Amino acid sequence: MTATVASHRKPRQHPLAALTGGSRSARTARTAATLALAGAVTAAGLDGTGQAAPQPTPAQVKDRVDALYQEAEVATQSYNGAKEAAEKAREELSRLQDEAARRTDELNAARGELGTMAASQYRAGGIDPTVRLLLSADPQRYLDGAAVLQRTGSHQATAVAGYARRLGSVRQIQRRAEDTAERLADTEAALKKHRVTVVHKLGAAEQLLSRLTAEQRQRMAGRGGAHAHGGAGQGRADRGTGHGDGLRAGTGPEAAAAAARAADPRAARAVAFAYAALGKPYVWGATGPSAFDCSGLTQAAWKAGGVALPRTTYTQISSGPRVDRSQLAPGDLVFFYSGISHVGLYVGDGKMIHAPHPGAPVRIAPIDQMPFAAATRPA
Repeated sequence: MTATVASHRKPRQHPLAALTGGSRSARTARTAATLALAGAVTAAGLDGTGQAAPQPTPAQVKDRVDALYQEAEVATQSYNGAKEAAEKAREELSRLQDEAARRTDELNAARGELGTMAASQYRAGGIDPTVRLLLSADPQRYLDGAAVLQRTGSHQATAVAGYARRLGSVRQIQRRAEDTAERLADTEAALKKHRVTVVHKLGAAEQLLSRLTAEQRQRMAGRGGAHAHGGAGQGRADRGTGHGDGLRAGTGPEAAAAAARAADPRAARAVAFAYAALGKPYVWGATGPSAFDCSGLTQAAWKAGGVALPRTTYTQISSGPRVDRSQLAPGDLVFFYSGISHVGLYVGDGKMIHAPHPGAPVRIAPIDQMPFAAATRPA
């Protein structure tokens, strides 16, 4: 009886057979169902009834691009600071290496003098104890002994002690050079990191902008964003319209009037430089004369005025006394965002000249265009 029941049961199917096995007709039916489902999904997508993410509006693109450019500006200032530190470390390392070479030459000359002295004493029947220290295998014992012998007042002791001082000096310079080399390596690593961040942020902004039509980019530029591939062209158009957020001629009456209202002759020269730079492209990390980033422009402008500003927004803000917004005068530095990541040169009437971002050349803009943070009058 048991055998009879078992013979009528449906054979147990391996779990994988449901996916890969089964009869030919069953596989054919499943294939047809799959194709039908895929076709339905495709049709839904083409009809616009799918769940694809909606395309961002031009306003959303502008907001995101603004944020990306501001993030890139933060990374640019970090890059500029690391670059400045690397240049200083490189200069210091070169100086230390030159100094070590010079002192090593002096050390070798002193050693040669002691060698001559030792040879002379050997021919005379022995080597003075003061000179024997030179041949010691223990450098610290040699240096300690030389310091003691210097107090004896003998010619040999004085010579040995002089050699000991030179040896200690060379070693000190070498240690400083090694420390500087390590600092330079760390700074260059940070420089590379900030460079990658800037390139990534700017690339993301360009990718977003590429989704817009030329008309959309033009409208965005007209609203003060100027985040368009045609930013330079838009600037040239603004020059003829006289809009405050466009470009102006650098030698016109407006430039002369702004310079005349400057706090002092140095500020007047800085203002004149900024007007002359109008229309030049923004290039991150650039300090002129053909391109600038924001702090590169202000640094170059005040250099023309005879004042050496530091490189970054973070350090330029401490280059002089703070100025209340109501007391701004042409030539003052105006800073933006809570992180002090952008700077422009005030030119009067609530306007500044600044280098905004890639695609937007050096131009005049209202200081209300960005979140105002502080102002400084370089001294």
